[in-house]
Amino acid sequence: MTSSQSPQPAQHRPGSEPGRQKLDPHIDRYAARTAGMTASEIRALFAVASRPEVVSLAGGMPNLAALPLDSLSAQMAELVAEDGLVALQYGSAQGVPALREQICEVMAMEGITAHPDDIVVTVGSQMGLDMVTRLFCDPGDVVIAEGPSYVGALGSFAAYQAQVVHVTMDDDGLVPEALREALAQANQQGKRVKCLYTIPNFHNPAGVTLSVERRAEIVEICAENDVLIIEDNPYGLLGFDGQTYPSLRSLDPDNVVYLGSFSKTFASGLRVGWVLAPHAVREKLVLAAESATLCPPTLNQLVVSKYLATHDWKGQIKTFRENYRERRDAMLSALEQHLPAGCTWTQPEGGFYVWVTVPEGVDTKAMLPRAVTARVAYASGTGFYADGLGSRQMRLSYCYPTPERIREGVRRLAGVLESEMELMRTFGSVTSRAVSGPQFPGPDTA
Repeated sequence: MTSSQSPQPAQHRPGSEPGRQKLDPHIDRYAARTAGMTASEIRALFAVASRPEVVSLAGGMPNLAALPLDSLSAQMAELVAEDGLVALQYGSAQGVPALREQICEVMAMEGITAHPDDIVVTVGSQMGLDMVTRLFCDPGDVVIAEGPSYVGALGSFAAYQAQVVHVTMDDDGLVPEALREALAQANQQGKRVKCLYTIPNFHNPAGVTLSVERRAEIVEICAENDVLIIEDNPYGLLGFDGQTYPSLRSLDPDNVVYLGSFSKTFASGLRVGWVLAPHAVREKLVLAAESATLCPPTLNQLVVSKYLATHDWKGQIKTFRENYRERRDAMLSALEQHLPAGCTWTQPEGGFYVWVTVPEGVDTKAMLPRAVTARVAYASGTGFYADGLGSRQMRLSYCYPTPERIREGVRRLAGVLESEMELMRTFGSVTSRAVSGPQFPGPDTA
């Protein structure tokens, strides 16, 4: 290099500053879509929440203590001894045929008539959601979802660069008029709405259930507007009174992709879920499954299949319901007893979660480190929105802790809330306005 030449600065992509390159030398190699791949607030909690001194009301881990572990272990040993050459081998990308037939029997409990050929077994329903998003969403497409919504779904939509538009819920679930307004606004803005993503039963995180009266209306709205429905239903059989609701899939088989899972009704660690899709979509789903995993684990599928064939799985679900109802009752009574005035919460009739709204001025995300210091953890509401809302909300999970731990956790949480509110009153940051009913923030709600 001559003296007249001067070194030229390296060219960087936006966001690829030299300091970041030292942390990750591959920063300039990543695909653009990785910008949407960010760490979940809820996942980040797990390491802290798993400490024994912390009462975790944050995670949604099923309580597996009620499973017949002795008979299951003997059955698994028998399965490997007798059918190991099949169970430990590659299998079909679509899933074991016998299990797909049994899945049809499970879905029949919610009014679904299905053929095994239209089912694709997945490594948990999260894989199914990822595949469906990959098949239907181009960058910039709009996915409508309830506000709040499942954090895993928001992650998938972000990874495929889809734009999430939240619509309002109330105690009866998704509000049809809010859905109409969101569709009309997207149309006016020239945006293409591809899907409605919904959890109609015992919603995660809100705990509410879509009323039967609204289901047909929402299905009709989506059909009129050429919007595919993605129905995510991991909790549908966990109604505390044993009630089940007609699935959206049963109302319109040609326009609903149904996601199911054995994680909540059997064993989450086996990672066995499924997608029931309109027949025309099945082939592309199988191809997507092949490219993702080649085939779901045969052993895990056969374990589930044998369990369904030889155990009283409906009775086991009844036991789960009773256990979760006891924990739900413990949480609701503790919230009533301990939480300060101005807090409200939903009244779940099934599933795993209660959605709590705190008084105006309290930021649940900012408060979380102080809660962990007080040895209690929850999931702040902001993790369940794609647009930064939810700062006055938190999700409390009652599925895993014992009733005694739940009551103690709520007592600790109440103490943190009271201290937070006292500090904010001292500095004049909290208004005296009462919160009237469970809040599901919409576009104009802080």
